[in-house]
Amino acid sequence: MPTNPAAMLDAEFGSFPALVQAWGEVRGDSPALYDGTTALSWRETAALVERIAARLQADGLKRGQAVAILGTSTVAYALVFLAAIRAGGCAAPLTTSASPDQLAGMAADSGAIHLFVDRAKLTELGDFALPTANQIVLDEELDAFMAPEGTQAAPFEPADGDPFNIIYSSGTTGVPKGIVHSHGMRWRQMTFRAAMNYGTDSRTLTSTPLYSNTTMAVFLPTMYSGGCASIMGKFDTEKWLQRAQDERITHTMLVPVQYRRLMQFDRFDAYDLSSLRMKYCTSAPFPADLKAEVLARMPGGLIEIYGMTEGGLACIFPVHEHPDKLHTVGKPAPGHFLKVLDEAGNEVPPGVAGELVGKSSTMMLGYKNQPEKTREGYWIDPADGSTWQRMGDVGRLDADGFVELVGRTKDVIISGGFNIFPIDLEAELAKDARVVEAAVVGVPSEAWGETPVGFVVLKPGTGEGALEDIRTVANSRLGKTQRVAELYAIDEMPRSHIGKLLKTELRERVPQRAR
Repeated sequence: MPTNPAAMLDAEFGSFPALVQAWGEVRGDSPALYDGTTALSWRETAALVERIAARLQADGLKRGQAVAILGTSTVAYALVFLAAIRAGGCAAPLTTSASPDQLAGMAADSGAIHLFVDRAKLTELGDFALPTANQIVLDEELDAFMAPEGTQAAPFEPADGDPFNIIYSSGTTGVPKGIVHSHGMRWRQMTFRAAMNYGTDSRTLTSTPLYSNTTMAVFLPTMYSGGCASIMGKFDTEKWLQRAQDERITHTMLVPVQYRRLMQFDRFDAYDLSSLRMKYCTSAPFPADLKAEVLARMPGGLIEIYGMTEGGLACIFPVHEHPDKLHTVGKPAPGHFLKVLDEAGNEVPPGVAGELVGKSSTMMLGYKNQPEKTREGYWIDPADGSTWQRMGDVGRLDADGFVELVGRTKDVIISGGFNIFPIDLEAELAKDARVVEAAVVGVPSEAWGETPVGFVVLKPGTGEGALEDIRTVANSRLGKTQRVAELYAIDEMPRSHIGKLLKTELRERVPQRAR
């Protein structure tokens, strides 16, 4: 085992399980995992990962087979995730917000014979049974499940194409698609990030779920670099500030709605966040005004990551270095390539909006058991036959090569034959001092095919009587084909557990008369 695991990060490909064991030897008593209750050193973490992995192997876990995990993020959850990979299988964290039928579908799709589930989720599911042969109560039975103290798992040397994890998409209907990442993808993706911004002194606070790729974007680089991952089971504004201060947190990942809640917290400035070196944001549009406020009020750098769980293109935007580009998501990361296409599949020049497609060495293996869906997500370049990932977004390049997002391809509103991008309408509504947040969706219209309908969260003290004036003012600045047909006040925007705006739910709230 190498005495300097940091040097392993320079290799084109390597073993993450071997890296964990190496950090266990080199870092010893240094902190590795903490969740507010349980604290483990690197030596303890490495030993427990071995014991869980050995038991998984003894139970017949096959190479590449999934280990399903379901529940609130904790140290125990993280150990099982790491052990599944160490055993030669792959981690399959299941989405806690999914319905029982969706969970059953994900468990079956994963092919897991083990399900680690916490007591709270079991109680919530009641008599509903999930299809796995071995069910272990994560917060009660993990100690008894492990192989005896000192046990080492059988050797496992990963190949580039071996599955590392399955991340299930956050679909609102049906069984979410299982996005399979390989060891090679994760090595190229995470060693790059670890070498860039992390080290053995990194202490990362995660407050999004471990089933999300959002969390993996900071959890894995922290583990790769021998730092400490501090895990929050559920985000709470005041508790986040207290932990960031008390634990001297250096790195964190927050989604835009979490940054907004921090900025709105009346005692935010009372906390000492001076240890923060780097903050990250991903998963949802990050408004320019919010970026500016975070830069002004929170110490350390700020990096926005644009991309898909499926991989393809990633843009890494060091916001603190480009205060004049806050309306963009930055430029493609090194080794990542972008094309902006019109409806005929032709590349368009800078300044013109089109569908974004990307390729890189960090692309998924595919959707688990869904080859057709996998193919549908690709664009094949007719010039050379290369495979590009459809990013699901409409965007444009500016003259400096920065990417500006215009909207989701599925959210583009076609009204009277004209393409309307909701982001343009939302920006006009959000300019009003009475509006906290705005969203626009397209709904069916007999006259126009589709018509734009808006929703706003109003500032305290603003009555719904102001809605018509807000709509009129915004429409006066929009083109005739863009105008918002109806505007509704809403207490809070519907969002997923990682902060994605659920426009499907907004469409369902539109009264029939607006259509």
